[in-house]
Amino acid sequence: MTLQFFKFQATGNDFIIVDDRQKQFDSQNSALIQKLCNRRFGIGGDGLILFRNESEFDFRMIYFNADGYEGSMCGNGGRCAAAFAHKLNPGKYNFSFQAFDGLHEASIEEIGEHQVWVRLSMQPVQTPETIDNDLFLNTGSPHFVRFVDDAASIDVNAEGRKVRNSERFLRDGVNVNFAEIHTDSITVRTYERGVEEETLSCGTGVTASAIASHFSGMINENPIRVYTRGGELKVHFSTGDDNYSNVTLSGPAAEVFTGTIEI
Repeated sequence: MTLQFFKFQATGNDFIIVDDRQKQFDSQNSALIQKLCNRRFGIGGDGLILFRNESEFDFRMIYFNADGYEGSMCGNGGRCAAAFAHKLNPGKYNFSFQAFDGLHEASIEEIGEHQVWVRLSMQPVQTPETIDNDLFLNTGSPHFVRFVDDAASIDVNAEGRKVRNSERFLRDGVNVNFAEIHTDSITVRTYERGVEEETLSCGTGVTASAIASHFSGMINENPIRVYTRGGELKVHFSTGDDNYSNVTLSGPAAEVFTGTIEI
């Protein structure tokens, strides 16, 4: 069987997108998904996205981690899925879609020569939980945030694995973020569960780190500019008594290449 695919990236977080509106892809074949995401024996990607029809909305995004298993919400993946929807419908700029954690809205705000700027609505975020000097919160995916003085010097894979495989998080896993605070922005590096190593960017991790930084009183900006190894994003939000609402994640998304592969 020949599979057509599209490769997209959003601040270096890269995904294989399969147009599965005819539901021909075997979503239960975790070994196949794992092989397709393999950077040496497959296409290569931090994850795979199935783009499917949704009766009441523009599409449904089903996201799989590189380990082959369905994951929770992926912010950068959602922005790539919206960019793909715009590719299929170049005259349309606003999309609503279903994902693992519910309904999302996405808008194409700028169109460049090689990328688009996508603003994606995220789910409301409850007050973070304090764990010693760190924070735990859910932004569609579970995230652990640790504040550090110098993010560049952190061994993200080694330190991230310690937290991800700790007794509390071993069963379900957790994404681990290391956030460095600047005067009006933050720098974030993330160890992602499912990928089981550092990625160049993590959308839900960027969102979690921005909200954790504001919650801790370390930064008062809104939106908060967030720098990752893959580029810059922005997180907007409104504050309430016990949650953060109207949360959006904005940043670039681009098609890298398209092709076919025999499976």
